[in-house]
Amino acid sequence: MRKMKLSVNINKIATIRNARGGNTPNLLLAASRIESFGADGITVHPRPDERHIRYTDVRDLKTQVQTELNVEGYPNESFMDLVLEVLPHQVTLVPDPPEALTSNAGWDVESNFVFLNSVIRQLKDAGIRTSIFMEANFQFMQAAKDTGTDRIELYTESFSIGYNLDKNKAIEPFVEAAYKAKEFGLGVNAGHDLNLDNLSFFAQKIPILNEVSIGHALISDALYYGLENTVRMYKHALAATT
Repeated sequence: MRKMKLSVNINKIATIRNARGGNTPNLLLAASRIESFGADGITVHPRPDERHIRYTDVRDLKTQVQTELNVEGYPNESFMDLVLEVLPHQVTLVPDPPEALTSNAGWDVESNFVFLNSVIRQLKDAGIRTSIFMEANFQFMQAAKDTGTDRIELYTESFSIGYNLDKNKAIEPFVEAAYKAKEFGLGVNAGHDLNLDNLSFFAQKIPILNEVSIGHALISDALYYGLENTVRMYKHALAATT
């Protein structure tokens, strides 16, 4: 069984730092500790106003991260300039506007096919693995494949909302979308509102997952359990599925 990787989104750590200025908490130290506690990667999502992750953070992290660096964002000119300079291991394309507090939708891959195809070609030419953040819509998988992307990332907010109502119903479209992606030779990542309550179930039902990206819930849990313990708890939740 494939090992499911945990990439920790450290945006919230940067938010705390920026609230007071200075360098406390130290983002690079936090990333290094998170890796040492067992995370398989570090995720960041810089926004144009740099309200949490700064472009300089991305540059600094590339020189330090020992696992994998995943950079998420909308591929405008400044974002593309950054990732083509830094060359992270993975770029996840997200269709969020600059003012969005957090990612709140996936790509309509069919309507944005020409744009995504062009962006992905540039990233692939630079040797960067690509992923498209998208809804659990199996009908988009052919279009996703045709863009040339390596992976998709399933936007899991609807699963998280539905989990406490009817978890089996909530997971159905994600299982269908994930296996359709696999059928087309695409890797499958997932993220958004996955947490210690729902992660094991999600991963058990989709054992072909390559990676989950978790930030808000994990960093929030770390306030109660400590960062080292929390990373290990999330890793255990994934390991329990394999």
